[in-house]
Amino acid sequence: MSNPQQLRYSKEHEWLTAAEEGVSTIGITEYAANALGDVVYVQLPEVGDTVTAGETCGELESTKSVSDLYAPVTGEVTETNQDVVDDPSLVNSAPFEGGWLFKVRVAEEPGDLLTADEYAAFSGN
Repeated sequence: MSNPQQLRYSKEHEWLTAAEEGVSTIGITEYAANALGDVVYVQLPEVGDTVTAGETCGELESTKSVSDLYAPVTGEVTETNQDVVDDPSLVNSAPFEGGWLFKVRVAEEPGDLLTADEYAAFSGN
């Protein structure tokens, strides 16, 4: 399993892109998607919601369990991925591409985000 080098990662297994014009895209890692199993339901924050780094902002339900979705940064949700809501299996089949979850206008980025190599060491993959 390969974690894209250009992304940053949280210890709750979310990834995010570098901010483009202040906005980052957020999803869950391939490691997390595999651990969850087949994702069958996704609850995302709403556009306009404020999310806070380290706090719950949604939910992922799989055939194995229900897992909270945590915000890796603080900011305002600017877009959600309706494709994932309509077809939650995208989280498993394309976690770093079409399976992204939402976008945030970043107000604050915590200092504890990991590089791809640090995340690989942390998650053991």
